[in-house]
Amino acid sequence: MKRNSRRGSATLRATLAAVLAATGIAANLAWAQVDAAKSSVTAVARQIGVPMEGKFKKFDANVSFDPAKLATSTAKIEIDVASFEIGDAETTKEVKGKDWFDAARYPKAVFQSTSIKNGTPGKYDVAGKLTIKGKTVDVVVPATYRQEGGAQVFEGALPIKRTAFNIGDGEWKDTSVVADDVQIKFRIVLARK
Repeated sequence: MKRNSRRGSATLRATLAAVLAATGIAANLAWAQVDAAKSSVTAVARQIGVPMEGKFKKFDANVSFDPAKLATSTAKIEIDVASFEIGDAETTKEVKGKDWFDAARYPKAVFQSTSIKNGTPGKYDVAGKLTIKGKTVDVVVPATYRQEGGAQVFEGALPIKRTAFNIGDGEWKDTSVVADDVQIKFRIVLARK
């Protein structure tokens, strides 16, 4: 009886694997791991005309992408804003504070896709909702996709207005010192599990 039970279990697993492969779910599950060493999310702004770039040290991405099935592809990125670093310790501390990210009150910035479509040649238009500091804005992110060394690689840059998210309150609302335009750049590398 145990032998039949093992055969039945093996048959069930094989059947389940075949069903998952046929629906494309298996392919999506195989790419679930973010390779943190090869991935990055940065923000570039200008202070008195000089570019300043900061890096988010902690973030996670949940991407289910198939170029042949864009209608069912999705992407969600969650960024730990308290992990932001921009050069010296004093500036980094200030940016995490109430006037800027207010990381204690709003610990995460989140992008959730609503649709993924073909864009300009070699790019995809990823429409979605970006939430930073409690404010949600509809955005479209132009992103590239490629296979690289056994991994999926997604790259792009999203221009935003920092004042749309109340980033830089109080004396920092003056955009002549720190520009309103900010570029969020990302490189997300998904490795096989």
